[in-house]
Amino acid sequence: MKIIKLEVGNLGANCYIVYCKKTLEGAVIDPGGNAQDIINVIDHEKIKIVSIINTHGHADHIGDNDKLKEYTGAPVLIHREDAAMLTSSQGNLSMYIGKNLICKAADRLLTDGDVIKVGEMELQVIHTPGHTLGGICLKVNDVVFSGDTLFEQSVGRSDFPGGSHKELVKSIREKLLVLPDYTKVLPGHGAGTTIENERYNNPFIQ
Repeated sequence: MKIIKLEVGNLGANCYIVYCKKTLEGAVIDPGGNAQDIINVIDHEKIKIVSIINTHGHADHIGDNDKLKEYTGAPVLIHREDAAMLTSSQGNLSMYIGKNLICKAADRLLTDGDVIKVGEMELQVIHTPGHTLGGICLKVNDVVFSGDTLFEQSVGRSDFPGGSHKELVKSIREKLLVLPDYTKVLPGHGAGTTIENERYNNPFIQ
């Protein structure tokens, strides 16, 4: 497994390209912008993208879904609770920053416990509501892509529509902190961390 991180869009969201080194099948997680940069990596690494996955439906994580889908032919996946955000500039919050982002509807709606197969990898869907109703994390081997649920010594905002700080902390405690301490956490913004670091040092979940 190889993971490549790019910082994309005006809000500096983390887009991840993860692929199976044996089969070269891969997934793009949260293509929020800079589509050409993402495509350049895909071409350079000779990856066959088989899934485009959104950890949630905010504009900075879905912005270039359509461009990546057009280029790769891969389906777009999002949790069913956030699916309507793809096609609503109000729902994905883009209208509040002077944009009118409307993406195509998702090809597959995810639920908790679903498995997304990418080459010989299996990405496990972990539903972690709190930042949005349909926020998810994705676990593969000893890595969890945490979207805007969990950050390095911080947590996602919960003051947007569909957000709940109580639900967010519950999601982190019950769905993420149960993972082994050595689990790497790759968030939707900022630097990576580990479950151990967050368990003992994150002031929002003590």
